Amino acid sequence: QVQLVESGGGLVQAGGSLRLSCAASGRTFSSYAMGWFRQAPGKEREFVAGIHWSGASTYYADFVKGRFTISRDNAANMVYLQMNSLKPEDTAVYYCAARQYYSGSYYGANTMNYWGKGTLVTVSL
Repeated sequence: QVQLVESGGGLVQAGGSLRLSCAASGRTFSSYAMGWFRQAPGKEREFVAGIHWSGASTYYADFVKGRFTISRDNAANMVYLQMNSLKPEDTAVYYCAARQYYSGSYYGANTMNYWGKGTLVTVSL
């Protein structure tokens, strides 16, 4: 089992940057594929980015390609989401999620095993 705690959210102007962090507990962190998801008010939770347990492969939703970068540090049990060129439509609660022993490229919200409580990102004009 793994517990996830997100941090790094906040208020930023359009065009700015934020770096989200996700701290994971447990000794088997390196066995988990990790993902970032987001949920805006009145909308369903959606996939943002995913990373293979080894860090060798990364996956992105089309709306963040070229702007966001997911990375991980297995020695520190951390996952990051670097967000650049932020837009008002990126405003949402961002969640970190984990799925053990998964090597595929599909990161559906209903396929992830563990979730953090989220961190709010607000992008103003």
